[in-house]
Amino acid sequence: MGIEYKRLDKNDVALLMVDHQAGLLSLVRDFSPDEFKNNVLALADIAKFFNIPTILTTSFEDGPNGPMVPEVKAAFPDAPYIARPGQINAWDNEDFVKAVKATGKKQLLIAGVVTEVCVAFPALSAIEEGFDVFVVTDASGTFNPVTRDGAWSRMQAAGVQLVNWFAVAGELHRDWRNDIEGFGGILANHLPHYSNLMQSFTSQQK
Repeated sequence: MGIEYKRLDKNDVALLMVDHQAGLLSLVRDFSPDEFKNNVLALADIAKFFNIPTILTTSFEDGPNGPMVPEVKAAFPDAPYIARPGQINAWDNEDFVKAVKATGKKQLLIAGVVTEVCVAFPALSAIEEGFDVFVVTDASGTFNPVTRDGAWSRMQAAGVQLVNWFAVAGELHRDWRNDIEGFGGILANHLPHYSNLMQSFTSQQK
């Protein structure tokens, strides 16, 4: 029996940004701070480019976890914002689940901090409820590669697909001819070496 290739569909996907909070970000050690910030903001730019419904949520932000980082909140000023009073698994929060289901989307992109808890728990819960779940690995962070790899294995075993932000962009866009400069601009903004390619391309078009 062949493997079904479930592609991301820009018309049937929502993005869940889970617990990208100031306090929790200090725990991320599997990426450098600058690299991780770039990855998270690249994912945000992709979501905006494709008009992907996005939901923001935080956990116990009045405590040590802190508020959501300003750049993420600013990227989605009109998105539902669920400040969970205590639930560790975002899927245990009724308002969060209602917001997810209100999008009407079958596919969920999930990114967050930390990977084995704030990402894995809602990802597994969503799989259980019949969603197709894609975890954005490089926009999710945790203590070290050991805990990260364990979380990835646990999620994959349940049917979660692991992708990075670049793969998300490519699978949503499908065809360069849809928008060369807009799509290429996102890549150039977040991949310095790709910026050189875009500059070369645009100069040749003049």
